[in-house]
Amino acid sequence: MSARTKARKRALDVLYASELRSESAVGALERAVADGEGPTNAYTAALVHGVVEHQARIDELLAEYSSGWTLDRMPAVDRNVLRLGVYELLYVDDVPDAVAVSEATSLVRDLSTDDSPSFVNGVLGSIQRNKSTLAI
Repeated sequence: MSARTKARKRALDVLYASELRSESAVGALERAVADGEGPTNAYTAALVHGVVEHQARIDELLAEYSSGWTLDRMPAVDRNVLRLGVYELLYVDDVPDAVAVSEATSLVRDLSTDDSPSFVNGVLGSIQRNKSTLAI
């Protein structure tokens, strides 16, 4: 498993835990660091901070592209993986789009429902195809 794959998994852990505890993701990240739980990779912190910084726009896009699904209706793992995927697609220049989609799909394949990989792949694929027309 690559360092960035591990960083994505750890960022997902932080985002998911913060949502369950109704705390800010940055607060959850700071608590994890203070408790000696990581992150061990700076990319984890970059992902968490990036998702938080752009979450309003990311959530708008997810609401628009996940037809038939509201953010609240999605499994929490899927919602947070999608946030990570959209952040990497739109705001991280050194991650190829195909890698962002593939990594997000892989995360939900391991951690969520049987239907989640195709759902996440479909939503992120649609955003990827329309990336050049999106205002970010």
